[in-house]
Amino acid sequence: MKSLVLSSVVPMALAFAATVGIAGKAVAAEPDKQFFESAEGKWVGPGEIVAGKYKGTKFNCSFTGSSPDGKMGMALDGGCRVGVFTQPMSARIERKGRDYKGSFMGGAAGAGLDIIGGNVVDPRKVVFTINRNQLRGVMQARIPDDNSMTVTIAVRVQDQLVPVIGMSLKRVDTVEVGSIAPN
Repeated sequence: MKSLVLSSVVPMALAFAATVGIAGKAVAAEPDKQFFESAEGKWVGPGEIVAGKYKGTKFNCSFTGSSPDGKMGMALDGGCRVGVFTQPMSARIERKGRDYKGSFMGGAAGAGLDIIGGNVVDPRKVVFTINRNQLRGVMQARIPDDNSMTVTIAVRVQDQLVPVIGMSLKRVDTVEVGSIAPN
């Protein structure tokens, strides 16, 4: 059962990981805003599937992050490449009341995933809940400094979260972020 779940989830999770989508309950607007602003710009980097049928598959991604006009949240557009094949990726996440809601690749009604919960832990880290039919999981994105981002996707198998994908992205633009920007 575990292998079947991981095999069917890996291609979708790979694509979702690339989005670095943002979702969850807003505890405080300032850390949320700081995280979204720090994710703006151009990002590239490698990733790897670490569990399931496609374990060991390496890929490279490229994304552009932006903020929706006048709304708390973000949009990401780009794609991931495995060998000669490239998969376009997109995500849209916005604050809806106290929660963040969104979709990746058209959401669960389309070919992607719904973003249904989670929170901004601090200005440098977010944890999100993802959903598609019986698939439940989480995505964690961490921006330890202004020029790097790590993303981990884990899916729930029985009562356990199993890491499936890991990514390390680097900033490739000159966007100044937050109050840490040079004078």
